[in-house]
Amino acid sequence: MDTLDCILSRKSVRKYSDQQVSDEQIVTLLRAAMAAPTGKNVRPWEFVVVRDRAVLDSMAQELPYAKMLTQASVAIVICGDAEKSAYWYVDCSAATQNLLLAAENMGLGAVWTATYPYEDRMDVCKRYLNLPDNILSLCVVPIGYPAKPFVPMDKYDITKIHNEKY
Repeated sequence: MDTLDCILSRKSVRKYSDQQVSDEQIVTLLRAAMAAPTGKNVRPWEFVVVRDRAVLDSMAQELPYAKMLTQASVAIVICGDAEKSAYWYVDCSAATQNLLLAAENMGLGAVWTATYPYEDRMDVCKRYLNLPDNILSLCVVPIGYPAKPFVPMDKYDITKIHNEKY
């Protein structure tokens, strides 16, 4: 898929089929995430791959906008090491976007469900994933094959551009 087509086709997918995401696909998603830009090449990101059905279902019960975890084949929790960078969440956001675009390119569905900066949501990840104090969750990304076709939204908004030329 052409890069621009991939960017413009990306959508948030919240309903998944029973088809499983392979280990090879997970590695590809992680490689894409880790190819993101990072300030001073610090790479403060950490990733937790969650396949355990009980953990996914339990997290779905406690995370208000991640109910689709009950259907997802897998989730990747994107975290940052606060000891490595005060701006961990910026680098991890770029990694998350890369991961979402890779999922789109691979025909997978995914959605960014925020945990940062909400302490209650971050605590859910810390508890279920046994994260050390310096590793903070940015988001949980449920991943699976879309249960149905999803259409991307056209988010171009000329009112957000402060130059009459565009």
